[in-house]
Amino acid sequence: MNRALEQLTKQDASGHSVRHGLDSEGEQARISGLNFELALVNNPASFTQKYTDVKSEKDALLKIAHGTTTLAFKFKGGIIVATDSRATAGNVIASQTVKKVIEINPYLLGTMAGGAADCQYWERVLGMQCRLHELRHKKRISVAAASKILVNLVLQYNGMGLSMGTMIAGWDEKGPGLFYVDSEGQRLENALFSVGSGSTFAYGVLDTGYRFDLEPEEAIDLGRRAIFHATHRDAYSGGVVRLYWVKEDGWVALPLEDVSELYYQYHPEVQTTTATESPLTFAQA
Repeated sequence: MNRALEQLTKQDASGHSVRHGLDSEGEQARISGLNFELALVNNPASFTQKYTDVKSEKDALLKIAHGTTTLAFKFKGGIIVATDSRATAGNVIASQTVKKVIEINPYLLGTMAGGAADCQYWERVLGMQCRLHELRHKKRISVAAASKILVNLVLQYNGMGLSMGTMIAGWDEKGPGLFYVDSEGQRLENALFSVGSGSTFAYGVLDTGYRFDLEPEEAIDLGRRAIFHATHRDAYSGGVVRLYWVKEDGWVALPLEDVSELYYQYHPEVQTTTATESPLTFAQA
């Protein structure tokens, strides 16, 4: 942020620093009295479009670093939603216990990919809107309508630096519904989605094992396996596998599973040993 502010700052004839977009000396004085830097500009949209990395611009001053693996797919028993739990800040692991599934209501789930704050905030706003819909119309909102509300909400801020790639999964009068919504205004319906930096690895597993007539145990294992392999290959994904099963009577949260333990489940040929069982040996010169 400081680099962006430096480029927005110039000196006037008296040598004082003046920020672009500040209309009065009073505004400048008010900012200088704060303990942290603020970028006050007349047009926030144009500012963020110019200086924020929204679409992987190489010359952007504000780089948004994010990574995750989320997926969801329909099968004959409903919808499986699976995510990892790692949050990163650049090259640093910020947390291993992030809940990347937002429980909008007992029949509706949303996933998080991109900026955690953006996803959490707007999906909670969506939850409020869904509840208001129920109170107004005396019936539960459809999955399609919920996804439409979300895309309309974020589309108002298109180009202002939002970073969201979310899936809305749920069950309504028409049966299971699955939509993808992002901060650029895309809204897609499909039977299978994977979003995030590890999605290419997850798609490899899903494309191999997915079919609509999976049994519940097979579907759960497919979601678990896809997230595990993504965390194994993608440095920005990890932690635990969080699974949800969306059914006609609502979603069910399944037990968490640590990806480090799943490694030995999916690689039974790897044997764990202790130091006494396999002591270190040193080559002789």
